[in-house]
Amino acid sequence: MSSTSAAATLDAESIKPVTGWSGDADYFVVREHQAFEPEAVLDVLRGKVAGVIFRGMVKPEDCAELANRFWNNPNRQTRGVEAPGYYMGAYTWQKPTAQYLDETEQIAAALDEYLDVPNNPLDTFYGGLADALAKEGGTVRLAQHEGRQGCRALLRSWHGQGEYALAPHDDNSQLTQPGQVDFEIQKVGNRPTGALNICLENGNGGRLAYWNIQADVTSKTALGVEHTGSPYPMASLEGIEMKWVEVNAGDVYVFNGNHVHAVEPNTDPSLRRTTLAGMMGFIDDRTVVTWT
Repeated sequence: MSSTSAAATLDAESIKPVTGWSGDADYFVVREHQAFEPEAVLDVLRGKVAGVIFRGMVKPEDCAELANRFWNNPNRQTRGVEAPGYYMGAYTWQKPTAQYLDETEQIAAALDEYLDVPNNPLDTFYGGLADALAKEGGTVRLAQHEGRQGCRALLRSWHGQGEYALAPHDDNSQLTQPGQVDFEIQKVGNRPTGALNICLENGNGGRLAYWNIQADVTSKTALGVEHTGSPYPMASLEGIEMKWVEVNAGDVYVFNGNHVHAVEPNTDPSLRRTTLAGMMGFIDDRTVVTWT
């Protein structure tokens, strides 16, 4: 996502390195699993580990079916001009609560039809997470506001042509948007904001860049990203530990989106990186809500 915030107008020489919280070596890792283990997702949501990836969780034929359904879907929309991205679903970024929920309701039937496939990976993921939480007396559900529910999922394929297809950003800052003070997702607060990505297709490149920093309010304000989380100039990330996470079609991964992260572009512009995505977080000790 791009932003017209103060970060875009800062002189590179005046940008100071981001300050904030960084985890130790035991925490700052993306643990790999060869099968889906929902309890590992809870470790991310509770801040015990930075991320987790389930290799090959979605079968190739299911990835191909969902990717084809997205690219051939009349409800797919374009975002951006010079390097357009494509998406289907509703997203909360820089929108008041009512607008997000209105857009959610407008796309709900199309999303339901899109996801009406055997082996729906979204159902598998959230069903497993719900079972794991139920053992502790907890629940997972869509975020709610005045009887209305948030969006089930967001399909997206970003095509930025710079150093990153999706510029460095964090997912927690947007939870402080003034236009969403009435929306329960803001109860996540400083708890981990879980970013779910189900990779449907990927070409050469398309790795996740993940920095070991959760920026503090001072840094966010100086960069003008305190309510958007985007973009962090590269100069602000110099000297901060960063990991590359290889992502392949069929992989499902969840990471703490409070950390600054970005997406590497494909080296071949003709190849696409498409994901089925969502956000989640604890709003109290037992309740996980999801949104997009």
